[in-house]
Amino acid sequence: MAQLGAELAGKCAELIRDMLTSAHRVAVLVNAPDPFSSPFLEQIRLAGAATGTAIEPIMIHSSEELDAAFPTMEKDRPDALIVQLSLPIKRAAELALQHRLPAVSFARTFVDAGGLMSYSADEADTYRRAAIIVDKVLKGAKPADLPIEQPTKFDLVINLKTATALGLTIPPAFLARIDDVIE
Repeated sequence: MAQLGAELAGKCAELIRDMLTSAHRVAVLVNAPDPFSSPFLEQIRLAGAATGTAIEPIMIHSSEELDAAFPTMEKDRPDALIVQLSLPIKRAAELALQHRLPAVSFARTFVDAGGLMSYSADEADTYRRAAIIVDKVLKGAKPADLPIEQPTKFDLVINLKTATALGLTIPPAFLARIDDVIE
C-alpha cells in the first residue's frame, strides 16, 4: 500500500481556502529532522501557489521549539496552520487552540486531539485493502507480483467544538462535504 502523505498535505492547504475563504497566509509547522519534510512542504507550496495563498514554513527541531513557535506567530499572525504529522500532534492541537489558530493536518488523530480539520485516507478501508493483499500472499501470490495500491477512499473530518471555540462559522457548502463531524 502506498501512502499519499505529501499529496494530502497539499490538499489540506486547498481545503483551508475552501473552508476559510479569507485565509491568505498559512503557516506550516515542519518537523525539520524528518526526511519527509521536504516533499511535505513542497506539496503545500504548490497548493498555496495554485490558490494564491502565502505559505510560511516554521522549521521545528525540538519540542521546545514547537512551544516557542506559537508566541512567535502572534507577532505576524497567520490565518491558519498546517501541522506535519510527525510532530507531537496532541501538543500542536492544544497550542493552536490556546492561541486561537485554525489548525489542520492529514490524520484523523489530529482532529480527535482538538485540531480543527483533517483530510486523510480512510483508515478502515486501508486496513481492509491491506488484509486482501495479505490474503493473496498467504494463498501463494508472490508479493513482487502484486501491484502497489493507493488509497481510494478519503475522509474529511472537522471538529465543530474546536470551530466554535475559535469563533469560526463553517460555510454550509463546506459542511456538506464533511465525512465525519466531531461535536
